[in-house]
Amino acid sequence: MSVLPSGEQWVLRGGGYEGTVVSVGGGLRELTYDGRPVLLAYGEDEAAHAGLGQHLFPWPNRITDGQYTFEGVDQQLYLTEPARQNAIHGLTRWANWQRIDDGSDPSTVVAGHQLFGQPGYPHQLELRLTYHLTDRLTVTATATNIGRTSAPYGYGAHPYLSVGRPIDDCILEFTAAQRLEVSADRMAPTGLTPVDGTPYDFRDARLIGSTSIDNAFTGLNGEWSVSLTDPDSGARSVLTSDTPWMQLFTGEAVGRTALAVEPMTCPPDAFRTGQDLVVLQPGDSHATSFQVSV
Repeated sequence: MSVLPSGEQWVLRGGGYEGTVVSVGGGLRELTYDGRPVLLAYGEDEAAHAGLGQHLFPWPNRITDGQYTFEGVDQQLYLTEPARQNAIHGLTRWANWQRIDDGSDPSTVVAGHQLFGQPGYPHQLELRLTYHLTDRLTVTATATNIGRTSAPYGYGAHPYLSVGRPIDDCILEFTAAQRLEVSADRMAPTGLTPVDGTPYDFRDARLIGSTSIDNAFTGLNGEWSVSLTDPDSGARSVLTSDTPWMQLFTGEAVGRTALAVEPMTCPPDAFRTGQDLVVLQPGDSHATSFQVSV
């Protein structure tokens, strides 16, 4: 029996939306509203590329050299971004997840995965993703430490907002106080800089044009939103969350056809710096959510 590259397909519907969750990575393969794309999709006969719809457990973004020290013990992760010598986007993007709800509610899908210890991350986590459709899609990511030792933890997601046309022609709006600058060669963090008055200042909605972004932002003041709008049709896609960090990527890897908006509980290199790092004691849980709407 053959299987699809994205694994099992779990469809949810509600409030005019339709989405497909896949077992590979527990990812969101597509989301539409009234038939038009809200997120950039990939085919069921494809593997996710450029991080499309993936979830990033137990850390988002990059860890430089894949090296960090936690509770006095040096750790070395596999370098999953070898060209830049980084460990990127966690450990579960290609793992097989199981559907754990009974499927009786067409507006809901719940998927689960047990992450076991491995080189560089000797911890055990019970992971859960809950997708629920109302007048928007709410995605809740929960991690519980089921091991015997404390575990460093962060979460991020990698959806791409889409309104069905190249983002150069679209209007972007978001508010952030600071942008994390990174090195050109390795994307390693080099320091925070104010957003105000720079090319990355989109407090007043305006065309993206040729602006290139692949940075983390903070100073988001609680609940924040990023909106992408087609100025001709008025079609809009919005991502909302309350995470202290987000990454924006103008999607050069997908031909600038969509805008990656990545809610993150911590910045790049948090395992190294400890900044906004969650430490899960045995039995502790952590949950965070984001919403996608039109």
